[in-house]
Order: sequence, then structure tokens, then C-alpha cells
Amino acid sequence: MSKHGPGCRLYLITPPVIDAATFTDPLAAALDAGDVAALQVRLKDVDDDTVRRATEALAPICQDRNVPLIMNDRPDLAREMGCDGVHVGQSDASYEAARGAVGQDGIVGVTCHASRHLAMVAGDAGADYVAFGAFFPSTTKQSEHHPEPELLNWWSETTIIQCCAIGGITAENCAPLVAAGADFLAVISAVWDHLEGPAAGVKAFEQAIQAAGRDGVASAGAT
Repeated sequence: MSKHGPGCRLYLITPPVIDAATFTDPLAAALDAGDVAALQVRLKDVDDDTVRRATEALAPICQDRNVPLIMNDRPDLAREMGCDGVHVGQSDASYEAARGAVGQDGIVGVTCHASRHLAMVAGDAGADYVAFGAFFPSTTKQSEHHPEPELLNWWSETTIIQCCAIGGITAENCAPLVAAGADFLAVISAVWDHLEGPAAGVKAFEQAIQAAGRDGVASAGAT
């Protein structure tokens, strides 16, 4: 999970509940539509076997396209299923457990809400990326933490560790996050629930990210 040089990339997260048998086609369409940095399997309120079946179904699609597959919350399942990485929250497994599960070559991301301190702790421990949010109201997950884009700017100027913005992000509102230095935009409903389908959702983000990047360069050149 890396950047293609300067810029921001899309980080897709699965909807909270999916039918593994029918989700494979929308996933393939989304990944084929543009640049996607990773897919996170985030299935809530389901049993472990459901997560296993979904991961088994989605993994080949990601592997064929060289898109890392990240497990949410569960280092044990990430290791069991051979995922490329794991993402943990502050109330989930520890960073140490996550790193132990995926090894030094695996990807470990840590939720840091709106906290500079938590981000510095995660970065010092060895996290590959930290996630800040929610930047906007989200229908998927409620959050009491609502950072400003300036946090992304501070982080990108402080460290080379990558940062991910999450929470209610759409192609229409993402420009300030891109301009502030987000390496990744974590997205759920804005892609999967796009009126024209997930492929159109990915393309909309690509266009918005490119436009925000051009506008940022133009603004910097004007100062």
C-alpha cells in the first residue's frame, strides 16, 4: 500500500454487511475503474465464518489487481486468511498484536481519531499509516471525533508516515482533504452506493483528486 509518487489515493472499505457471492462483481468493477490503494474488509455484527467466506471470495480479485487486502479489527483473522495487513482501532487489538500477526512486511494501520498524540504514538511504534476522522458526518459509523483538515497538513509536514482521512468523504467534499495532504481517502458509501454504480464512484473520486491536486499546485504557485 503505497503512493504512486505525490498525490492522494482511494482506500476502499467494504460495506458493513455484504453477500460475498454477489459482491465480487461490484468489487471487480470498482478496482478496474481506477487507482485503488487497498481494500479493507470491514464486516460488523457477523460471525467469524462469514468474515472468512467473504475474505476468501474477495482476496483473488484483489490479488489479480495487486490491491492489498486489509482486515479490520482482527489480527488473528488477518493472519489466518493471509491478508496483506490489518487495521486496528483504539479499542481493538494492540499495535503489537497487529504487527505480530502480519509481520514486518505486512501493513498495519491505526485509527487515531483527531489526536496528534495517538498518531505520534502509533507512528513511533511502527504503524504504516494512521487514520484521522470523521471529517464529515457518516451514515456508516457515528463518531464523536471531528478533526479539521489542518490536522492532515500538520501530520504530512511532521512525518513521512502516511495518513488516511475517513468519515463521510465524497467526491464533492474531498478537495480540502487532498489539499491538506491526505495520502489516502477511506470511502464506503460514496463508491458502493453511487447512483451509477461503484465504477462510476471510483472514477468520480479520481477526477476529484486530480482536480484538487491541480488546484493545490496552482494555489501554491500563486503565493
